[in-house]
Amino acid sequence: MPGYARRPEWLRLTPLDPAVLTPMRKLTRHLELHTVCESALCPNRPGCFAEGTATFMILGDICTRNCTFCAVKKGSPVAPDTREPEHIVAAVKELGLRYVVITSVTRDDLPDGGAEHFARTIIAIRDYDDGIPVEVLIPDFGGDISALRTVVEASPAVLNHNVETVPSLYPEVRPKANYQRSINLLRRAKMLSNRLVTKSGLMLGLGETRKEVLTVMDNLREADCDLLTIGQYLQPSLRHHRVVRHVPPEEFEEYQGIGKEKGFASVVSAPLVRSSYHAAETYLLARGE
Repeated sequence: MPGYARRPEWLRLTPLDPAVLTPMRKLTRHLELHTVCESALCPNRPGCFAEGTATFMILGDICTRNCTFCAVKKGSPVAPDTREPEHIVAAVKELGLRYVVITSVTRDDLPDGGAEHFARTIIAIRDYDDGIPVEVLIPDFGGDISALRTVVEASPAVLNHNVETVPSLYPEVRPKANYQRSINLLRRAKMLSNRLVTKSGLMLGLGETRKEVLTVMDNLREADCDLLTIGQYLQPSLRHHRVVRHVPPEEFEEYQGIGKEKGFASVVSAPLVRSSYHAAETYLLARGE
């Protein structure tokens, strides 16, 4: 089995400082919450935790899909915790958050894919303080338009759904997903509410070509997607998809410029960028603020 690809200098990660990580871990364990920061081994969690921010992951921490890039646990999840929305609100209060990002594992075992749970969480935060924008990073709900409508009608500020990679790599990287279904979800979200800010994300270094990346950008703009994040794929373990290439920072900068030329309100593109990186700032750009 091949080992890890050696990381170049521009991908040196900040060491994990227990003094920074421990308080956030204590809070989430006390409230029985999960963060995608921890579950997906996000490289930015030292900085985000130090600033008292995190991306909450609802519907448990076990995913029903088997994407080969993702560090989140796979298997058979338990029933959703009905108290989770109020626990999220408690964490928002404790951390003093003024912008909240909510994501989830994929729950193909649930009839609505967890859409109602998303909606209850959004509404709980709005009931606490309707001045706090909520960004949701949602799964594809199996293409169920009624599930998508449930989330959109709860009025999140931003609806994010990551295409993750180029369509040619889906069979290997996202075997239970469908590229066109993801593009259609973003298009339909905008059709359901033209006031909604939509967003997607793309990883590089999985084996994609430049032409394929540009085509994905075009597909997203054709779906009226407003915001785009682009980052370097980092292999979580030897069992996961290998890193084919470490993309240099100047290529990320080039994609950022190209994305803006194509009409995205904001493109955040750099090796360590992830979906919720500078999320509040990119939302304000989309609003023209």
